[in-house]
Amino acid sequence: MMVYLKRTDASDPDFIQLVKQLDSDLAERDGKEHSFYAQFNKIDSLKQVIVLYEKDVAIGCGAIKAFNPTVAEIKRMFVLPACRSRGLATKILLELQQWAGELGFHSCILETGKRQVEAIQLYQKQGFRITPNYGQYAGIENSVCFEKILPATKKQLF
Repeated sequence: MMVYLKRTDASDPDFIQLVKQLDSDLAERDGKEHSFYAQFNKIDSLKQVIVLYEKDVAIGCGAIKAFNPTVAEIKRMFVLPACRSRGLATKILLELQQWAGELGFHSCILETGKRQVEAIQLYQKQGFRITPNYGQYAGIENSVCFEKILPATKKQLF
């Protein structure tokens, strides 16, 4: 099975298609809260996007954007439902962390919803730790926020 990752930006048509599917998945899970979250998930400003392909078909995506000069926020993580439980989201997440480190970020943060149980498990398995909700998610009951210090930063500390 040929799986590969492509670094691109938010204008990528495959990314745009995957995000449409992600948004419809989230609309189902989040119900009436979806419009609150949707306002923070606009993709037009994303300059660092990963699209994962299998046999030249786009099946997953993720992105990073600067939260501040040292922190990158992971956004729009998604793998098609039929392709889940195969470690593909881990590949995307690792590539996003790698890219964030290359860009000089020291850590990554992200938000997911309490109903995205698979996402929470993924982030914990990959060494992200739950933090107090940040920014627009502060005080939002359904949000779970995470942070991970990037490995390159740890090396520089010692």
